[in-house]
Amino acid sequence: MNECYYDKRMDFFYNKTNTDTVDDWTGPKLIVVLCFGTFFCLFIFISNSLVIAAVVKNKRFHFPFYYLLANLAAADFFAGIAYVFLMFNTGPVSKTLTVNRWFLRQGLLDTSLTASLVNLLVIAVERHMSIMRMKIHSNLTKKRVTFLIISIWAIAIFMGAVPTLGWNCLCDITACSSLAPIYSRSYLVFWSVLNLVVFFIMVVVYIRIYMYVQRKTNVLSSHTSGSISRRRTPVKLMKTVMTLLGAFVVCWTPGLVVLLLDGLNCTYCGIQNVKRWFLLLALMNSVMNPIIYSYKDDEMWSTMKRMICCSSEEKSQDRRSSRVPSTVLCRSTDTSGQYIEDGIIQGTICGKGDLGDKGNS
Repeated sequence: MNECYYDKRMDFFYNKTNTDTVDDWTGPKLIVVLCFGTFFCLFIFISNSLVIAAVVKNKRFHFPFYYLLANLAAADFFAGIAYVFLMFNTGPVSKTLTVNRWFLRQGLLDTSLTASLVNLLVIAVERHMSIMRMKIHSNLTKKRVTFLIISIWAIAIFMGAVPTLGWNCLCDITACSSLAPIYSRSYLVFWSVLNLVVFFIMVVVYIRIYMYVQRKTNVLSSHTSGSISRRRTPVKLMKTVMTLLGAFVVCWTPGLVVLLLDGLNCTYCGIQNVKRWFLLLALMNSVMNPIIYSYKDDEMWSTMKRMICCSSEEKSQDRRSSRVPSTVLCRSTDTSGQYIEDGIIQGTICGKGDLGDKGNS
């Protein structure tokens, strides 16, 4: 019968797994990592708080896509909390942690990253449902969106707690990984492969959306003279998709590959030397999400600027919005090429349609 080591501190497991690079988290390297981490965490807190506040404040954002966007911002905000906790419990401090505290440190990271990833997948599916039905927003009710959000967090919390619930190596030291000294290598293989599969699904979904929009645009162009904006639709969509997928690939894939190599017990891969930098790359994903999903939306950006500047135009903007229902603007452009462009790339055309009307008046 294997002996279990629940009462040991982390230095015991670091020594058993030959993880001798923990002391390298001192001096200039540690200062650089902490400085970058602090700056990015502050940006995560501020930017994602603005996104959530904008969705709550602006009635034009009271649609499934934006509710999911706000939930993504909440997941990234939680990621910032997880990284702050990590910064105060890393480096030489890692060896002094108890097993439960180390599980909490890693569980917060796993939960936050899973919540962001699953939320991105749900947003991709929601966009797919909407575009395939030639609608700006899906038919998801508030109850269904609430159920989806609750499910996202339930999955994230469960995945973050899996090692604590038993999939660890506390009773089998020989199965411990080197990057996560009390995680089983089999769990790291499962975790990394699962995330890579989800990433592949997202790629397929967005490629399908792009091909569908391009085909529809070509059909419209063959029957109408077309406009410049309509011809630019495939180009803009490609740029948006490439931005989304490129950011995800750069920020996630290296870390997932390193975890996979560790799970496969690759002792000659030098993964200890790059782990902290790939962790910063994963942090960058939470930094970039509010930029990609929110700041490219003109209405979202203008809403956040009004909140930041406390402009006096806020009240007049609300009065104009109440006089011109957003659904009217949306329905008036059902069959246009611009409808497809804004519906996919920005999630809404109501804000631009309203601005266009004001410019014409």
